[in-house]
Amino acid sequence: MKNIVKYILILLTACNWYCANAQQDPQFTQYMYNTMSVNPAYTGSRGHLSILAMHRSQWVGISGAPESQVLAIEGPTGKNVGLGLVLMNDKLGPSNETFLDGNFSYTLKLNDETKKLSFGLKAGGRIFNVDFSKGSYENPDVAFQNNINSKFLPTIGAGVYYHTEKSYIGLSVPNFFAQEHYDAAEVNIATERLHYYLIGGTVYDLTDDVKLKPAFFAKWVPGAPIIADVSVNALIKETLTLGLAYRWDDSFSALLGLQISPYLHLGYAYDFTTTDLRNYNNGTHEVFLRFELKSEERRLKSPRFY
Repeated sequence: MKNIVKYILILLTACNWYCANAQQDPQFTQYMYNTMSVNPAYTGSRGHLSILAMHRSQWVGISGAPESQVLAIEGPTGKNVGLGLVLMNDKLGPSNETFLDGNFSYTLKLNDETKKLSFGLKAGGRIFNVDFSKGSYENPDVAFQNNINSKFLPTIGAGVYYHTEKSYIGLSVPNFFAQEHYDAAEVNIATERLHYYLIGGTVYDLTDDVKLKPAFFAKWVPGAPIIADVSVNALIKETLTLGLAYRWDDSFSALLGLQISPYLHLGYAYDFTTTDLRNYNNGTHEVFLRFELKSEERRLKSPRFY
């Protein structure tokens, strides 16, 4: 009897969370390192080749919980042009989506070399799969007897990104098309709505060796509550990063980063859920590795902190 009550509570809690956040794209705690995935205007803004690999395991211990991976490659190809590629995979229950997008940006210099305004476009598609045999349903209807296999859905998005040497703000819509999406709240296939993203951050010099990097990330989907993240990272001697983050009405996070070499940056985040789901999972783990092909001259003259 106790086990039955426990499973019912887990189901109700998860459903409550998904009802509030259904039809959302993958989310990441270390969003400040994964900017191109949500805003194509960021593409090439670092001024050199950058390769990012990121993995997120959400709500470890709950069967069918979300898992996401990202591989992003971007860099400048001309004086004002940036090109990039994003490959993303997202699993949720019986559904699996693979995204592949090409990104283009064009940058205008404002007043001087330190203030820039970038415009971006992205185009690509996703492969959408749903295997209902991976779940069990009481008295299933015909909808659960027809899997979705490798359905292709095109994507087109755009963004704008204003940045200086120590601050940035961006607005984007990653996909203008309304498409099918697995809805865990209703356990069916629903129409995905537009996602609007607002990001921003800055860098403060506390001392010669310590820099403070506050940032925010907001996502709005019509018909769903706004998802808002705020974070503060301290960069120590341009090598060690320690930070805290909060996702509104969802979780607290601890962040750790290490600049292994001028070319390699390793990061880790742990999310502690603040909802009732905390009683049934072991938290969320997220790790990334970023490789940057930059010369010593560029690293010294134009360091980037976001």
